[in-house]
Parts: sequence; C-alpha cells; structure tokens
Amino acid sequence: MKRILFFLGLLALLVLVSWRSKSTDIKPSRLLAQMFDSIKGIKTLRTTINATERIDKTFLSAKSEIKLQTAPRRLYFINRQKKLEILYNQNEASTKALVKPHIFPYMTVSLDPTGNLMRKNQHYTIHELGYEFIGKSMALTLSKDKEGLANMKYLGMHPKNGYNCYLLQYENKNYDYTEYIVHARETASSIAVKLCVNDYLLRDINDLLNDFGYLKKGSKLKVPNLYCKKAIIYIDQHLMIPVSLSLYDDKGLFENYDYTNVEINKPIKPEEFTRHYQGYRF
Repeated sequence: MKRILFFLGLLALLVLVSWRSKSTDIKPSRLLAQMFDSIKGIKTLRTTINATERIDKTFLSAKSEIKLQTAPRRLYFINRQKKLEILYNQNEASTKALVKPHIFPYMTVSLDPTGNLMRKNQHYTIHELGYEFIGKSMALTLSKDKEGLANMKYLGMHPKNGYNCYLLQYENKNYDYTEYIVHARETASSIAVKLCVNDYLLRDINDLLNDFGYLKKGSKLKVPNLYCKKAIIYIDQHLMIPVSLSLYDDKGLFENYDYTNVEINKPIKPEEFTRHYQGYRF
C-alpha cells in the first residue's frame, strides 16, 4: 500500500512539473502573434462590452451590446440602460451615424462619430469599437517601446468572464511625458494618432477632455511617450482574442473593457444594419 501511494505521489509530482514546464514554455510573442492573426480573421462580431473609463477624476461605467461587420464597416450599438442606439453603415453614409438618444427631444439624428456630441465623455469613437483598433494599439505600443517584448510577461492561465485565458502583463517604468509644439490644423486626436499615443491621455493631461477642434498653432502640449504605462490582458485560449483589457498610466487605471457573449464570424443578416430592422427604435 505504501509503495502504491509512493508511486501515485511521484506520478502527481511528474505531472505538476510537466505542466509547469509547458506553462513556462509559453512565450508572450507567440501568444500575441496568434492574437493578431485571430483579430485579422474577424469578419463579424457580436459581443457585450462592460466599459469603465476615467473621465477627469471620476469613473464612468457602461454596458453595451454591439453587432459589427468589418468590411465594409457596419455597426449596430445599443446601451439598454440609457436606451441609446447607434447605427453606422459605411456604404450608406461614410461620415455619419444614426443616433437615437435617450434625452429630449428623443428624435433620431444623424451625427459625425468624431464630433463633439458623440465623443463627449468618451475615450473612443464608434470607429474604434471591435478588435482591430485593440490589435493596432498593442502593436504600436510594442513597436514604440524600445525594450518591446521584454516588458511583456506571461502570468499563466486564469479564468475571466467565463473564459479560460492566457494572462499577459505589460509594464514600462520609463513611462513619462514630453513636450510637443502644435502644427497648423492639428487636433488632439490627430496628434495622438501621429505620435502613436493614447488619445484620452493626451487630452486629459492638457485639459482638453472634450475639445475635439483644431488647436492653436505653436501652442505647447504635454504628451505621453508611450501608449500606456501598464496593461493587463486576458486572451481566451480558444478564440485567441482579448476578453478583458485594463490600461494604466502614472495615476493608475484609466480604462477597463470586459467582453462577454463573444461570437465571431457567425452570419449577421444585412437587414440588421438597417434602421427599420425589427426591435430597433430609430
């Protein structure tokens, strides 16, 4: 009996050592490459997004559902709590979105997704919804960081939002701010794109949270030298896309996005991107 227990214990130890060896063999670079490939392959997406974003010194939370077709880009967005609906169809109106607001006069309006009304108290526009922007942002962060993947660590398998995930953590202790002189016809957002930094962080540090117009030529801005200081990413082992993403600056957490009910590349009827689809209230 003692001999049997000894061999069972030895077998358990070998299994544990083998599992740990395999887990340490997992490289962040390989996980990220698989994630980027998965994102490139997304043609349609349905998901629920729980977003928490820092606006000035407070946090705003929202739960939204989206249907997305990537090419041509078509999007249906609904926040049921606020009774806010948005419909965007690139083929029909390349610069406008239909919006059914939850405030008076409750009329459907056509708005610019990059304009002040739709961007007020928002980190991103509807054009950044989905995974393509996340993939590009992460790739730019790593390419701009001189130490790159050395700052990305794999922390093992962890459950998140009902998914079994690879947990990655990125952190660069050299996160700081530099000075930038505004050129003619530049906005905070265009500068953020130009410098590959986070749009919200640039506007936040310069008291431009809801200023989306042209900035005065020659004025000086403080800009982050990196997209973020720290990021925590949960990548589902089967879908190989993020189901949770948290970003931090020198003040702490500034945005978190959790994805549930994720469906990729399942057919979405063309009529679901029209205003008269059953259940919509445009």
